[in-house]
Amino acid sequence: MSDTIQGADDVLEFPTPTPPGTTKVLALSGGVGGAKGAQALLEAATGGEMGFEPRELLVVCNTGDDFEHVGLHIAPDLDSVMYRLADLHDEERGWGRRDESWHFLESLVQLGGPTWFRLGDRDLATHTLRTLRLRDGDTLTDVTAELCRELEIPCRVAPMSDDPVRTQIETHTNGWFEFQEYFVKLRCEPEVRSFRFRGAEEARPAPPLAKALRDEHLERVVICPSNPFVSVDPILAVPGVVEALRGLVERGVPVIAISPIVGGQAIKGPSAKMMDELEMPVTAAAVAAYYARRGVISHVLIDPVDAGEAGGIEELGVGVLVEGSVMVDAGSRRGVAAAVLGVE
Repeated sequence: MSDTIQGADDVLEFPTPTPPGTTKVLALSGGVGGAKGAQALLEAATGGEMGFEPRELLVVCNTGDDFEHVGLHIAPDLDSVMYRLADLHDEERGWGRRDESWHFLESLVQLGGPTWFRLGDRDLATHTLRTLRLRDGDTLTDVTAELCRELEIPCRVAPMSDDPVRTQIETHTNGWFEFQEYFVKLRCEPEVRSFRFRGAEEARPAPPLAKALRDEHLERVVICPSNPFVSVDPILAVPGVVEALRGLVERGVPVIAISPIVGGQAIKGPSAKMMDELEMPVTAAAVAAYYARRGVISHVLIDPVDAGEAGGIEELGVGVLVEGSVMVDAGSRRGVAAAVLGVE
């Protein structure tokens, strides 16, 4: 399997006190929805009841959403995960930091600058530091590790790649858009037709991801409840990742996807809308089939309201876990973590 992973021989030296160690649990995550799944896994590790420690959890984030705005490198999914794992996230708004202020944005409005993407004052510090470090020649992996250390996040968080990969969305009537234009500026209103990930063919997995995928201690992979098309697919588009996940499934290592669809609705974001526009059934079973066709999962977790779909999913050769997947509190997160971490 190591032959399929570019950059697998690179060893990342994490700043103390977070040593490289081994990866027992690898989580693949998008933004807000995925961050809840990552939080559930971190809480399980911190509780010490699931057989692994926080430092043995690696959360790899989609960076297809990254873009440059007002001269700054913005990484929305990385930030959503970091803020939630550091308990700095704004639960009510769903994104960004809580107790935010907006003086920068107000001044930008006054000066006639671009304000369609809202940047809060606290959030601005993250983007500024990231941009400065990247301009100094550091990798996105290194910058993320430093931010996690400063935010006292006990597990490891990394981008899917240090190389730029950018998600673009084709619409039926308006052509192609960069992801943030579609998602924020146009509020997901145009009907989607297809997706592409510019730069993916030349990208390499970030060193932590490459190392984890060939780590003999890896016990499971969890695909967090993120949008399959624009949060998970960019990660899978990085060369070698799909092949590595197939190899893990063939070896009997559990690879579990948490469905972002519950009762025909998306837990968060435009997943359901996109599925409908792509003429896919808006069901947890359709999500399972989407991953199963590429052989990248062994199990899927679905909500009890979708338990009637279990038989059809099992016919795909995919195991089914039934657990309340709308993670609204510590109890529901504990249930999800126990389910995915209990798979043998």
